[in-house]
Formats: sequence, structure tokens, C-alpha cells
Amino acid sequence: MQRGHVKRTVWLVVFGSIAMATGAGFTASGAMGAEVIANADDYFPDTVGSRWRYRGEVAEGPLQKITTKQFVNVSTVKGTETIKGVTVKVFHDTNPGNHGPSDSYYRRDAAGIVYYGSDPGTPLEKQLIPYQIVQFPLEFPSSFQQFDRKGLDFDADVDGDDVVERTDVFASVTMVAKEAVSVPAGTYQDAVRIEARMTLKIHLTGAKQTAVGTDTMTAWFARGVGLVKYVERQELPPFKTDRGWITEITEELEEVEIKAKPASLSRSEPATEGVLADHARDHELPQIVLASGLGADPGQPMTPEGLPTD
Repeated sequence: MQRGHVKRTVWLVVFGSIAMATGAGFTASGAMGAEVIANADDYFPDTVGSRWRYRGEVAEGPLQKITTKQFVNVSTVKGTETIKGVTVKVFHDTNPGNHGPSDSYYRRDAAGIVYYGSDPGTPLEKQLIPYQIVQFPLEFPSSFQQFDRKGLDFDADVDGDDVVERTDVFASVTMVAKEAVSVPAGTYQDAVRIEARMTLKIHLTGAKQTAVGTDTMTAWFARGVGLVKYVERQELPPFKTDRGWITEITEELEEVEIKAKPASLSRSEPATEGVLADHARDHELPQIVLASGLGADPGQPMTPEGLPTD
């Protein structure tokens, strides 16, 4: 957890991996007659200095008592960095999901957009990156498996027996359709709707049981704008009582400023020069995904029921 909250990813949601990234990727194309979007990178602008301001709401708590809070998050393309020899774009968010500031790292190549982690990040996330969150070309309808990993270190003792739990993680992404979406910044026709789902199976050593958590996300991206809205729901099961934990996060675009590409850049240049305009971990898709991870921060105190304290 981060700051007493279930930490996100989008998933992200949040999304996907290819064989070269995690060894667990596959693609399931849609039926005949599926629509393929040309120049899909137009939906994910990433020029340095571009800025998005989002109005957000988070509702969370045990099933019997859910509280709601409003927040604002500003996302900016900060620059580039090199991670293990790979050049990535850096996206800074002031308050994604009402969790405080963070940086996230992305790279676009011919296969899509690959997520390289975040700062701060969770131990669970670090066992999964890098992984793909969007596949090119964008085709509707279609879906792909993000990852299917077993026996990962959950980095937390949730059942109180002084043994760190292990977990299995499965995630998938579906390209649903193009549709209109309205947010405070306006109405965007033909926005790309993407849905992602992550399932986390936590093996409780003391209780000799398996607790299942889920993270589902729907995100809309507009051409020339990027992420305009996402809705995410996380559910953690009860561990020692009947009280589960639910988190629902929504962010909607209020203002956007997209910087023009430098004159030296053109569509003829390699696709590896660009990345996701808004990160999966904190909005989008991510963040489903294990950028959010349903994992606990090792320093976060837990209640006797295994839930995060506020």
C-alpha cells in the first residue's frame, strides 16, 4: 500500500506484455471485419512539456463504510532517461489516484507501448517490469494477455503468521471500441475505449487459504489529446473477518496543453522515439496494472484483519 491506500497501475491499469518483455504475451485478434486504427500513436502524444490536468474522485473503505474524497492531478511529460541502456520518457504526476507525486517511465516501439516502472514503485511491480500496456496496431475488437506469473513475492505478511505471502498474478487487456466520451474539458468523438483486468491470488500461509483480489479499469483516449478519462475499481478480499476493502478511482480531463513536435521529427522516424502520453500506472490503463499492484508497502501498518490502516 502507499500512504494507507491500495496502490494502483494501471493495470492502468495496468497493461500487457510481449514475449520479449516478460515471456508471457500472446495476441488474440478480433473477428473478421475488425477495425484497425492507422497512426495509433496519435492517441498517445508524448512531446516534452505537454500537460494534462485531471479532476479526480476516490471512494474507498471496507464494504460497510466507504468514504469519498475529491482531488486534482496534473500530469506532465518531464523528459527522457536511460534505464538499463533503454531510452524512456518520464511522466510526472502530482497526485495520481490521490496518492501523492510519482514519476513513471515508458517507451514506444513498433509493437506498442512498454512500461518500465515508477518511482516510487512497489516490490511486486519490480518483479513484472518491463511489460507492454498497449499493442500496435490498435484493432477493435481484440485482446491480449498482459502476464500470467506465479509464485511472486508479495512482500507482506497479511495473515499475521510472520511469513511473507506468495502471489499469482494474471492480467489481460481488451480493445473495445471507439465511442464518444464527455469530460469537463469537452466531448471527444471516436475516443478509444480500452478495458483491462488484473487478478491477484494471494496464498495465505497461516490460514492455508487463497485470497483473490481484482483490479479492473476502463480508459478512454482521444486522438491528439491522450487520456481523457479512466474509471478503476480495486477489491481486496477479507482475510480474517467479513470486511473486504474497495477502492474506486475516477479521473476526468479538465485542461490539456499538447506541445508541438520538434521540426526535426517526422512520421518517417523510428517509432521507438515516442511513448505513452499518460501512464498506465496512474491513470490509465495504468496503472491496471501492477504499477498499482494490489501489494502492500512494507512500511504500511496493517489492521488485524489484514487491511491497510489510514
